Formats: sequence, structure tokens, C-alpha cells
Amino acid sequence: MTKRVQAKYKIDRRLGQNIWGRPKSPVNRREYGPGQHGQRRKGKMSDFGTQLRAKQKLKGYYGNISEKQFRKYYEEAIRLKGDSGENLIGLLERRLDAVVYRSKFVATPFAARQFVNHGHVRVNGRRVNIASYQVKVGDVVEVKDASKQLAIVLEASQLPERDVPDYIEVDHSKMTAKMSRVPGLAEVPYAVQMEPNLVVEFYSR
Repeated sequence: MTKRVQAKYKIDRRLGQNIWGRPKSPVNRREYGPGQHGQRRKGKMSDFGTQLRAKQKLKGYYGNISEKQFRKYYEEAIRLKGDSGENLIGLLERRLDAVVYRSKFVATPFAARQFVNHGHVRVNGRRVNIASYQVKVGDVVEVKDASKQLAIVLEASQLPERDVPDYIEVDHSKMTAKMSRVPGLAEVPYAVQMEPNLVVEFYSR
């Protein structure tokens, strides 16, 4: 198990927000940060601090992506036409592990990454074990036959705490999903407010 998976709830505590909307999040019990100084009153955050926090929140949400990889998403987002913040969200939502998570094939973004890495997923009939693989509109993502009866898959599809968003067409009887369009920020069902525009500002300083 990676440190990133072990530390998923530390991200919640550090940010002081239940970023995935999970019922087990420690923020549901303690809204202050971790450590002996966690309960100190926080002063007004600087612009840099606000931008950094927005970046850490978005990066953490998608399974705590590495800084190097996250910066590549920013560079691609500003290269594309249109609003860079919206482009950034589109690129992150097109990650294969994000599509697997949104489709409710597994319960968390961390589980989705592991699920893909372990070879349980096919894209257009071909096994893909790279979590950052960019799914295109119209691609068919499916859980391979041997993995469809795994407990984590069966349990995740029944989770009441979140729904499959409109931009993904899912058939849980076949365990298949298709991205019908690249979503904008307003369409993505984040449990907390995400501010990709501040992330763009952080990197463009």
C-alpha cells in the first residue's frame, strides 16, 4: 500500500474539509487541523496561501496526484483553447481512474487507481493498467469479466452517498461506462467547492 493511500484522510484533516464527502472522514468529527496547533485560530490567508490550498485540494481529490504529473495537466490546460481552469477539470475527469470512480465501479479515487493498476479494467476491449490514461469521448470502459463479482465492485455500485454524473453513461449490469462528453466545472459532482482558476493563477505566478 502506498503512502498516498494510507494518508488519504490526512488530506481531509490538513485542508479542514471532507473533500470526497465520505461518511468516515475525520473532519465530520473534528473540523480543526491535525497536530498540537490544529485548534489555533487561523489568520487571514494570503493570495499565495489561497492558491496553494486550491491546488492541494484539487490534487488531493484525484488520489493525491504527484506534483510533477499535476503540473503537466496545468501545462496541457493552458495549451488548449478556451478557459484554462475548465480545461484542467476536463483533463482530470478524463483520467481512467477518475472515470472508474465516477462510474461507481469502486468506492474511492484511491481504490480506483489501484483497481486500474492491477489490470481489472479494459478500454474498448483492451486492458489498460495506467491510471492516468486519458479516456476519450465515446470510449467504452469496462470491468473485465473475472473482476465483476469482486466485493469492492458490488459494494461500490450500491453506495447511496453519490450518483453517477450525467456525462457518464453506465450500465452496472454489464459493468460498462462511456464518457458522453468532457464535463465543465459546474457539472462535476465535487463534495466541496473546487477553484481551478486559482490553481492556474498559482502556476502562472
